[in-house]
Amino acid sequence: MKPIVEKITDRIIRRSAEHRSRYLHRLEEARSDIPFRHHLPCSNLAHVASCDNGACMIIRDERMPNIGIISSYNDLVSAHQPYAKYPALIKKTVVEGGGICQVAGGVPAMCDGVTQGEPGMDLSLLSRDVIAMSVVIALSHNVFDGALLLGVCDKIVPGLLMGALQFGHLPMLLVPSGPMESGIPNRDKAQARERFVQGEISRQAMLDYEHHAYHSPGTCTFYGTANSNQLMAEMMGLHLPGASFVNAETPMRDLLTQAAAARVTALTTHREKELPYSPIGHVISEKSVVNGMVGLLASGGSTNETMHLVAIARAAGIRITWDDFSELSDGVPLIMRIYPNGPGDINSFQRAGGMTVFIKELLDSGYLHNDVLTVAGEGMERYTRMPEERDGALVWETVPTGSTDPETITSTSHPFAASGGIRLLQGNLGRAIIKISALSQGVNTEVTAPAMIFHSQEELAAAFEADGMNRDLIAVVRFQGPRANGMPELHKLITYLSIIMDRGFKVGLVTDGRLSGASGKVPFAIHLTPEALAGGMIAKIQNGDPITISASGVLQLHVSDEELATRSPALPDLIEERSGLGRQIFAPLRKNLAGAEEGASSIFSSGEER
Repeated sequence: MKPIVEKITDRIIRRSAEHRSRYLHRLEEARSDIPFRHHLPCSNLAHVASCDNGACMIIRDERMPNIGIISSYNDLVSAHQPYAKYPALIKKTVVEGGGICQVAGGVPAMCDGVTQGEPGMDLSLLSRDVIAMSVVIALSHNVFDGALLLGVCDKIVPGLLMGALQFGHLPMLLVPSGPMESGIPNRDKAQARERFVQGEISRQAMLDYEHHAYHSPGTCTFYGTANSNQLMAEMMGLHLPGASFVNAETPMRDLLTQAAAARVTALTTHREKELPYSPIGHVISEKSVVNGMVGLLASGGSTNETMHLVAIARAAGIRITWDDFSELSDGVPLIMRIYPNGPGDINSFQRAGGMTVFIKELLDSGYLHNDVLTVAGEGMERYTRMPEERDGALVWETVPTGSTDPETITSTSHPFAASGGIRLLQGNLGRAIIKISALSQGVNTEVTAPAMIFHSQEELAAAFEADGMNRDLIAVVRFQGPRANGMPELHKLITYLSIIMDRGFKVGLVTDGRLSGASGKVPFAIHLTPEALAGGMIAKIQNGDPITISASGVLQLHVSDEELATRSPALPDLIEERSGLGRQIFAPLRKNLAGAEEGASSIFSSGEER
């Protein structure tokens, strides 16, 4: 085991000791040696299901485990549309395994791709807490002995896990839907967006580009938050081995779904007789969280996970910080390169050997804890074998010899970069995150330039259209934090700032909002905390103030403390940004959101275990 991994793990264990102990105590108190529904009074149990097709007699059986399905299905979002057929497939498999199965509930699954740059994006991060609460409500009937969590994208997987961990005594598996097949290359799409903004192609032509990029059911193929979720889930032992990136609506995808159903049934049926007690609260441990962090850093994953993984860990009584991410990043090499870190996509990664090769390389090199509990059993070595179909059954036997495409997955001895690429920035403006692994080669990772203040993406777009940004600048986009407006993704900024950089100017970005790390060009300091609305120094910046962003770890406003003490914070009217499209109904959640480094959740905002 690499010393840096041991050091960070030990620190997390010590920091989490009290919270984790309390969590595990509650988990142990919730266990049962009989199916949970049989703790209910007769009248309560009679309400569990209708009596069609003899269901009453099945429910009354005192041995059969009942598996719940929590689904994020809708047919608006391409990644979740495939889940329409999953319940029937899962129920059939569970019954064959000696159990019963019911859809326990559904959770919302909004698409950041649809809402980016629009008012609905303000609800995106808030939806994560709503999802967590929805999971708890679905499982609160207390009639399930295990569950399958059907979800893929940005806020859905973190929300599912945050809720599921409140029932940490139950065995649960995440069941992905898989990515879509590749469309046009992501770089071609990004270039088309820049040409469209500059008036070089028509709206119809741009729409053609976009439809060729997002063209079928499944997750988007670039390496953003959705696919980072899948990679981390497998690194943490929450998927079956090799399940993350098998394409949607393929025979192998169905086999993996059936295998997940069979596995959760076996875990509940046998409990401690043949299989180890494997509740989700044990699968997610300090060591598995570190494995997830290592996977994120070694792959150049989404900066959003510096909030999501914090919130997931807190739900299990585990405390991690941005210092942990940053120090671990310095010691973990970048061994995966797909867009925005490289030319290929998630299908290129899968063809190169996918998670099996990626995990094996990290495990063999001492970057992962092997002694962890997973949904597949004890030990991460179970994830170094590829799933294969043989005579209609799924087997895990083949151990790959290595990557088939060293330009996509390389070795730890010859990495693409010596560090994982996510760094902590600190200075008199606060703490922020920068993702250097997404920056193009040759980009200066230290920028000093005068501030240009904006209070929305729309203000920046208007300045660009008026030719008011043709100079060196640090764009300061503030009042975009959790409490201000729900911390939306600021994707509209990428194209404008990239064009300014291409014109030869020094460009940077400082914001208390989110930008998932897919800039590819512009050095940025994101997730700045404290946010402007919570007293952050970003609210005192004025136009023209010089600011330095440096990947060496510096975020500095070059204004004296004496001068800053005389300034009053800017406090814009946020009423318009908090109403319309139902945003006003989320005011109670929004005002209780914790800061970005604490996971930006209202559920754990008090700092206490729930």
